[in-house]
Amino acid sequence: MKTPIFEGMATALITPITENGIDYEAFARLIDWQIDQGINALVVCGTTGESSTLTDEEHKEAIAFAVKQAKGRVPIIAGTGSNDTAYALDLTKFACEAGVDGVLVVTPYYNKATQKGLIKMFTSIADAATAPVILYNVPSRTGVNILPATVAELAKHPNINGIKEASGNISQIAETAALCGDSINLYSGNDDQVVPIMSLGGKGCISVLSNLLPKESAQMCQSFKDGDTKTACDMQLKYLKLINALFSEVNPIPVKAAMAKMGFCEDYLRLPLTPMDNEAREKLFKEMQNVGIDI
Repeated sequence: MKTPIFEGMATALITPITENGIDYEAFARLIDWQIDQGINALVVCGTTGESSTLTDEEHKEAIAFAVKQAKGRVPIIAGTGSNDTAYALDLTKFACEAGVDGVLVVTPYYNKATQKGLIKMFTSIADAATAPVILYNVPSRTGVNILPATVAELAKHPNINGIKEASGNISQIAETAALCGDSINLYSGNDDQVVPIMSLGGKGCISVLSNLLPKESAQMCQSFKDGDTKTACDMQLKYLKLINALFSEVNPIPVKAAMAKMGFCEDYLRLPLTPMDNEAREKLFKEMQNVGIDI
């Protein structure tokens, strides 16, 4: 059995950005608030953190800043994946030297890869990393899917600790869980599948929703771990409409609008992302109010 980097809820944290770059004052305030609210871990510079449009310098600075700001209060996991394996290796080495507790490595986008290529890529990164590696499977964004047999092969590597599963395919996820058992820690990558994936042995979730509701999201996972499946299921369903609204446009457009409305950042995104459509924005704000968020 591999000791998980975290159990429960990890926030796939937004990166507060302005026209002048990363707003580190807002970033510090957001990190502290998340921790004070009881989040179990933080993932920085992932998809939700707009890693694809951060400069190399910004990406590294943001990782190092998050480690320093967290001060060991919760695990910090850095997004270090790329479609360029050499760049992913360099970023992974930097993140490990900066003191992260783990790295999240996405499948290569655009150029894709065969399953053989995925095994070679992830193995080379895991060989170089001094912190545990979480695989990130999100075929809707990258165009490549990590098959269960591939996960089982990768799980043999002592430094490949977990997988963030955002394929949305519960049958595939069940097969992965059956093949891998305790050799890998399974996390939901979709907020509408937290309880279903935990019921298959998942350790928790890497979440967009918890940007807005860190305390409540962590409570949902804790309730399931405590055996109170009714409360966990009730919470999963309570937030379903809000979750859907958070993905009514491509992530992180809606969550940036939501967090700006809550006063944590500017509603600023780098092209090709643009601010949320007004009609969708109003629906999102209505769902936020419906679950008790004061805006």
